[in-house]
Amino acid sequence: MSDIRPFSAHLPPREHAAAIASVPYDVINSSEAQELAMGNDHSFLHVIRPEIDLPEGTSLYSDEVYEKARETLHRFIEETPYQRAEQPLLLVYRLTSGEHSQVGVVAGCSVDEYDQGLIAIHERTRQAKEDDRARHVVTMRCQAEPIFLAYRGRAAIDTLVGETMQGVPLYDFTAPDGVHHTIWAVEEPELLCEAFIDVPRLYVADGHHRAKSASRARETFRSENPQHTGEEDYNRVMAVVFPDTQLAILPYNRVVTDLGGRSGAQVLAALGDIFTLEDSGPVPKQRGEFCVFAQGRWKSFQIPAPGTSVISDLDVSLLQDRVLAPLFGIDDPRTDKRIDFVGGARGTKELEERATANDGVAFSLFATSLAELFAVADADEIMPPKSTWFEPKLRSGLFLHCL
Repeated sequence: MSDIRPFSAHLPPREHAAAIASVPYDVINSSEAQELAMGNDHSFLHVIRPEIDLPEGTSLYSDEVYEKARETLHRFIEETPYQRAEQPLLLVYRLTSGEHSQVGVVAGCSVDEYDQGLIAIHERTRQAKEDDRARHVVTMRCQAEPIFLAYRGRAAIDTLVGETMQGVPLYDFTAPDGVHHTIWAVEEPELLCEAFIDVPRLYVADGHHRAKSASRARETFRSENPQHTGEEDYNRVMAVVFPDTQLAILPYNRVVTDLGGRSGAQVLAALGDIFTLEDSGPVPKQRGEFCVFAQGRWKSFQIPAPGTSVISDLDVSLLQDRVLAPLFGIDDPRTDKRIDFVGGARGTKELEERATANDGVAFSLFATSLAELFAVADADEIMPPKSTWFEPKLRSGLFLHCL
């Protein structure tokens, strides 16, 4: 079963929603956040990227950053103002990008289920980012950004969600990136909660560090509360839950910035000794196909899957095991400074630019599928880092879970 419930939501005024809504904290760096928030005092980036309002060079993990986040959040709640819903809410959230549309349920999901593995993961988290996001939640006493969950879709849930979408939306706007965002309040949340009881498992699609931070923060709040019952708000993590049939995964591509003294031509020659290289475009057409950019041109090659395990058969694993480790000595892509990762939404042009700027090479991959993600999680395995890029991204600031 999957235990979703209405959550204590703070919502911004309709007239400010479009200005408040921002991209998530982890898809941009500080300079990009500063540029996006420039001239917009309502942008939620002031809360989730508070360093943009502090002196240049301030450490991202300094006390000042977390205090600034807390101060700014409270100002937003008081001055914008955000309003706390009269009763706990479920919301329906639709994102439309071009011809693609996906609709999820915004709910409070069980931290216990996450801790027990019933909300399944497919990535490891890094300690520094865990510490950062947990401290962010504890200092603000608020979950400011939702995690992104997926489930195997069910017609009964689709029907209830569709009925909610017949009503008048709370918010309806198009963001600067062209993605249209629409949110409705669910009038009879108990029906949706009951429908999710039949969903055996939820999966973290995006937001592993935010999910872990909710668990870490819960431990802190529980230790401070001698009257802990398990029903407190901090026992829930704010999430948007989507059916797998509506989700799109883009590839997570790679750039090697240090060739160990070799030229791009020498790298191509080394690849050609192992695989058959062919002239190609920048985008693979099928699983097991990879495109490499070097010396100003694209080539493609095939790597057959060994069929030994769900992990070894992933394209990201094939590239790591057959190319990145043996040819470049990149044994741990999580920590090796010679490799960069570029989400598919940024396009192959950025791959070319980064490879050219660093005298390196770029690799374009075929996207991981939802079926592969579910299979990895169900096997209690962990994908290689940067295996999936979900698009479109949820906007932050449209609903808060204050604790």
